[in-house]
Amino acid sequence: MAKCNCNTDCIERPLRIGFERMGHFIGSHPWWFLVIPLIFSAGLGSGFYFLNDRISNNIEEQFTPSDGAAKVERKYIQETFLEDDSMFSSIRQSTDGNYATFIATSDTNILTAESFDIILDIDVKVRNMMVKHGNQSYKYADICAKVNGRCTSNGILDIIHYNASHVETINWTFPWYQSDFGPIPMFLSLGGVTVNTQNSFVENAKAVQLYYYLKNNQTTTDLWLESFINLVSKESSPSLQISFSTSVSMQWELEKSPSSVISLFSITYAIAITFSVVTCWRLDNVRTKVWVACCGVFSTGLAILSGFGVLLLLGQDFVMTAASCPFMILGIGLDDMFIMISCWQKTRVKDNVPDRLAATYKDAAISISITTVTDAAAFFLGCITPFGSVQSFCLYAGASVCFCYLYSITFLGACMALNGEREGENKHWLTCAVIPDEPPPRTSKAFTACCVGGRYDHETETEENEPVSHFFEHLYGPFLTCKWTKACVLVVYTGYLAVSIYGIFVLKEGLDIKNLALDDSYLISFYDQQREQFTEYSSNVMAAVKQPFPYWDPSQQKHLYSCVSSFESLNFVDNTLSWFASFSQYANASGLDISTQEAFHTHLTRFLEVNPMFKQDLNMTADGDIQASRFFIQTLSKETMEDMMIGLRKTAEECPVELLVYHPSFIYFDQYIVIASNTIQTVVIAVIVMLVVALILIPNPLCSLWVAFAICSVILGVTGFMSLWGVNLDSISMINLVMCIGFSVDFSAHISYSFVTSSKSNANAKVIDALAHLGYPVLQGALSSVLGVVVLSMSGSYIFRTFFKIMFLVITFGFIHAVVFIPVFLTAFGVCSKAGFREGQEGARSPQSAKESGARGGNPRDLARGRS
Repeated sequence: MAKCNCNTDCIERPLRIGFERMGHFIGSHPWWFLVIPLIFSAGLGSGFYFLNDRISNNIEEQFTPSDGAAKVERKYIQETFLEDDSMFSSIRQSTDGNYATFIATSDTNILTAESFDIILDIDVKVRNMMVKHGNQSYKYADICAKVNGRCTSNGILDIIHYNASHVETINWTFPWYQSDFGPIPMFLSLGGVTVNTQNSFVENAKAVQLYYYLKNNQTTTDLWLESFINLVSKESSPSLQISFSTSVSMQWELEKSPSSVISLFSITYAIAITFSVVTCWRLDNVRTKVWVACCGVFSTGLAILSGFGVLLLLGQDFVMTAASCPFMILGIGLDDMFIMISCWQKTRVKDNVPDRLAATYKDAAISISITTVTDAAAFFLGCITPFGSVQSFCLYAGASVCFCYLYSITFLGACMALNGEREGENKHWLTCAVIPDEPPPRTSKAFTACCVGGRYDHETETEENEPVSHFFEHLYGPFLTCKWTKACVLVVYTGYLAVSIYGIFVLKEGLDIKNLALDDSYLISFYDQQREQFTEYSSNVMAAVKQPFPYWDPSQQKHLYSCVSSFESLNFVDNTLSWFASFSQYANASGLDISTQEAFHTHLTRFLEVNPMFKQDLNMTADGDIQASRFFIQTLSKETMEDMMIGLRKTAEECPVELLVYHPSFIYFDQYIVIASNTIQTVVIAVIVMLVVALILIPNPLCSLWVAFAICSVILGVTGFMSLWGVNLDSISMINLVMCIGFSVDFSAHISYSFVTSSKSNANAKVIDALAHLGYPVLQGALSSVLGVVVLSMSGSYIFRTFFKIMFLVITFGFIHAVVFIPVFLTAFGVCSKAGFREGQEGARSPQSAKESGARGGNPRDLARGRS
């Protein structure tokens, strides 16, 4: 097989030398590097004092794109059309406003006197409910949104005059009911409706929804809404199911999510400590790494304390998505620990501690540095996204990863040095008493198991390998390099790609607002009932005419009416409501001529006096010139929210009149437009950065290309399989896809590196050699990462369960790529040796160091460890 000499170690080699000297210094002064990180982390940890002040879980700020078009549209609406508090109109609000609502649902027909007795009883309780603020008490009538001095009412109750017995005497029509007060939109109040197609009379209805709108007074409004929740939550009936919500319910429910995982974090740490101790346990009472394992877990705790603390001190917002960082950082920290322990075991037992730690750092620090740089770069690149929740997570995760690295090479290194001193004196791991390395004659097995230790391989002068390493070298490696195994692997990989691509094609986009609440939240029932019962009609969208327009000119009116017709021709539009159409009808009914500017303005003033609500739809100068106006488009639920919004915006752009369409829900729908493009952009940039980092720090171009290939392959699989697991592409999963990039590097970089630097003569032998050295650390890292997040699968929050799902996919696919796909591909598609690099390394070493390396059967490649 052809080989090529590829030497790109101009950065890696000086770093190895620098880390070697650093390890020697830390090994010579371990107590300094043990105490200083503790003091440093304690100081930075003081930032947690400001945690409550930094919490920012505003749904709009954190889970919608900061540069969304709807936010620009809303600003224009708010600046152009002033809301009149004395003439409240829900469709004219530029935000969701303040309101409370409940849905009463029946398994049979709800249009009965019995059902409305219950509904009216709740309505009376709500209106008479008292809340206290300071020395004053408030009822609904004191803080309600009003029209002409009266609280806004529910049209369906006005129709029956608040008398349940009238319900069965009325011929209900749908979607509008013509009453003495004018047409009432029944589609806002009645759900699950069955209509007689011949006369439009309602034959059956399953649900009734009532709204209670409030003024914009935050303190009293919040108190009243809280009391509303407490009141309605206690209402129950054998014949009706009551579900409810308020304008602030989702915000309040979202703020409960971080506390739901606090107890899980303590469980995770207990699992992590147990796993670390078990995997680092040795039957040898001297060589066992129990204390190093515990210190490794403690080191990640210091990293989280410092990373979070420094950002809190700097005033960075803390969003609930960042609460999942500790689970991930724990896995990363344990991976670093396993690397360092593995490299320590390859050093000469008889060397002094500074020399052993120097050798450990020389071989482990580069590996840890590569994975830290790639992880941190992936996270910090995630900050370019327009979602606040993603930015917060990436900042906290990136900072924690950096501190995790810092404490791994200082605090953990010092702990290893102190543990190494104990080993050098052949002391028991628990009692610290000097014990024999061989059992005395005629001693019991119990004495041998508990009071003997210090054995090592006298030929290589290194600690004995674990049984799992023998498995990878003597069983798994030869099995994987068989021709029929390789063929099966290629078939499996083809199937993996096929399923992944299919999953991408069926991937749904956008964050369902319902998923921000906990599973046991009352909001889940409310959203389910609303979607089940009120499915036909959707939003009432504003359309603003942004330019001065000659509304009186018949030759120009046709352009405006053609725009209205274009909207009404859309299959998801039911009708439109406009002041100019109502004004034209008013003029025609009154026999008025409004074809001149002067007559138009004169009669318009009279029209607005009769219909004052329309004043809010006009932006007029003091002279009566109309600078801008708006009308309303009633939409149907025949398209997805994304398609509806895009269709309306496209129709507005194609109109000859300058138009803008807006609805408060567009603030959230904008994520559908930008989430895919932003995710792709972030992932592509991150992959390029990962490749550059790999080219700089890994001294072989081919190795770097395989790293880039593994990243792309894992991301493809995670994206495809997450859709099959019920996860949408939203700001939550976007966080995990960014994280996926860093973890993909962790799994693949060092398998490729170990392969191309192997001194074996053929590709199969190189693969077996790489697996023998890296199989166990990769397995340890994968298991530790899974255990770090597995408890999140029990969380009652969609956000944290999504984090677990994608982390599980990343770890699983990353591990499979590292120990199955990549080794097979490396044997199938050639190898680039690193002879030049090895010769340079050997030439740079002294004869004595070369002799020592040969004595312990090692070389730089043997000790390169890749974090899982």
